[in-house]
Amino acid sequence: MHTKIIATIGPACSEQKMILKLVRAGVRIFRLNFSHGTARDFLDIISMIRKVEKEAKTSLTILQDLSGPKIRTGDLKISPLSVNAGDELFMGPSEFMDDHPLYIPFNHDRIMSDLKTGDVVRVSDGGLKFQVASRGSGKVRLTALNTGIITSRKGVSFPGIHTSISALTDKDRKDLKDGLEMGIDAVALSFVQGPEDIAEAKDIIEESGSWIPVVAKLEREIALKRLEEIIDISDAIMVARGDLGLECPLPSLPTLQKRIISACNEAAKPVIVATQMLLSMVSNPMPTRAETTDVANAVLDGADCLMLSEETAIGQYPVECVGYMAEIAEQAEDLFFEKGISPVEPKKKGGESFLAFAACLMAQKVDAKALVAHTDSGFTARLISSCRPRQPIYGLSPQSNMQKYMNFSWGVISVDIPEQPRDHLQRTEMFAEHSDFFLPGDKLVITAGHPKSGQERSLTNLLKIYRK
Repeated sequence: MHTKIIATIGPACSEQKMILKLVRAGVRIFRLNFSHGTARDFLDIISMIRKVEKEAKTSLTILQDLSGPKIRTGDLKISPLSVNAGDELFMGPSEFMDDHPLYIPFNHDRIMSDLKTGDVVRVSDGGLKFQVASRGSGKVRLTALNTGIITSRKGVSFPGIHTSISALTDKDRKDLKDGLEMGIDAVALSFVQGPEDIAEAKDIIEESGSWIPVVAKLEREIALKRLEEIIDISDAIMVARGDLGLECPLPSLPTLQKRIISACNEAAKPVIVATQMLLSMVSNPMPTRAETTDVANAVLDGADCLMLSEETAIGQYPVECVGYMAEIAEQAEDLFFEKGISPVEPKKKGGESFLAFAACLMAQKVDAKALVAHTDSGFTARLISSCRPRQPIYGLSPQSNMQKYMNFSWGVISVDIPEQPRDHLQRTEMFAEHSDFFLPGDKLVITAGHPKSGQERSLTNLLKIYRK
């Protein structure tokens, strides 16, 4: 299977035996949801994942998912509060609640200052829609656009509006620093609005003296207006369909997903599809027909990773759920290859992109067993992955953080190799010759950086057929 599976850790899979079962079923990345805890709460889980990694002899990636800003209403004077289309309500600081019979307490001064007449506000997880009719004295007057019920402490969203609030809260900053000390392999940022949010996280990571990939979660409509900039600075993208579906019209969500995936494929950046992939399996031993179709379509769209949330965190059938996802993904991949689409020619021009495509074409023509890429930054492996070859891609690197990063890329198997010999081609050929993955007579297509005389290293500039 080329598609990667991400499983969220929770009460249903918090024991070492269960984690091992998930790995054997196909999981390569484990998500720690920091909305439900701090770094200290995940110490034992991280230790168990590392033990399973050694036992299974498989590179596993630990993804820290930061909670981001919690944008919610306060406690209503009357809860639940019934609202009819056309009703007028006020929203603002709790101190003004006694002045109005219909009032939504909202204690976020910075967001309130960003609102202007005509803006849309969604409350109660998107169920109720309002428009700002006017503003003044620190609060706004809203007109209800539909009918429904509001209860206390419900989520609020502002479709298409850039709010002057960072994607990183004080808790997130502390969690990220603590997570880096504990040895997380990647971090996901919630409610990203623009590239500056990613830059802030990267600064914190750099200050710690380390490097891990940063995943931008696309949950806000405003982020889609800066999609190219966000993809450019991010190391991976997550299509977080839950919150994105609250901000954007639901009928547009499938096409948005396809456009985001296509943009990521073109940029050779890993892309994750998340939220309600196999949600019915939280309580049922098999998925619905619609869910199986959704998973398959995500693979056919070009997703590198599929993410399970409640299904593995609190579900009754976490291992079976991963098994179904793996089987659906495999069959979708088979269809992709049957259509003769592989390899996919890159749209971007450039020597390295063409070399990656040429490697895939060569592997196809000579019926190679695999592609083998030596890479310092993971870039060559990602370029080859974006061409979607039928053969597995072995990404070789002596750096642990790059090995963990390559786990996000479609079809890439990350391999730890020694730093000697210094010549990348020699390292690659030594791996091919001594690896148990290949039999005598197998043909491999190798890419590596071969420096000129006097150079210490080089960008990927070599393509070779190697027969074991």
